[in-house]
Amino acid sequence: MASKTKKAAKLLSSEKVFQATTFYVTRDQLIEPSGVKVQREIIRHAGSVVIAAIDERLKEPRLLLIRQYRHAAQQELWELPAGHVEPGEPIFQAAQRELAEETGYSASEWTIALQFFPSPGFLDEVMTIYIARQLCKGRSHQEADESIRSRMVPLSTAVQWVMKGRICDGKAIAGILWLAQKYHQK
Repeated sequence: MASKTKKAAKLLSSEKVFQATTFYVTRDQLIEPSGVKVQREIIRHAGSVVIAAIDERLKEPRLLLIRQYRHAAQQELWELPAGHVEPGEPIFQAAQRELAEETGYSASEWTIALQFFPSPGFLDEVMTIYIARQLCKGRSHQEADESIRSRMVPLSTAVQWVMKGRICDGKAIAGILWLAQKYHQK
């Protein structure tokens, strides 16, 4: 992650105002580095992993995409496999678990591509995108509330889908464009 600012905010108080299954919300009173006193409601989240699983055996690499219904967006979305990190769970272990659960794939080569804050104005979640290579297909173990379909698509097709708005999930856009840039540099 990028380095933190040298001048930090001064936290005056923090109160948990809501508890959900995978996150909670705090109401913080603080003095920002500029000296302004503010109140902020922050969603606290243990973090997420995103997996750009790539098959490099063909001339053009193929990327594993998933399609699932997202209630907040009220539609099915094309995405990269992803999921939350359980409290105390190492992020690498979470990435392996999510790839296997959602798609049935495993990988023997893993590298971190990037880490980012998806919406730092009100959310402290950090997303970590892994590149997974040397894939092996297995059987998925989707959770009871998941109905996920997976599909291998050429990387250039995934980029086209991003540019045409067919892929509109932010974490997928970040992972696909990062990966396409890496392949372009080769």
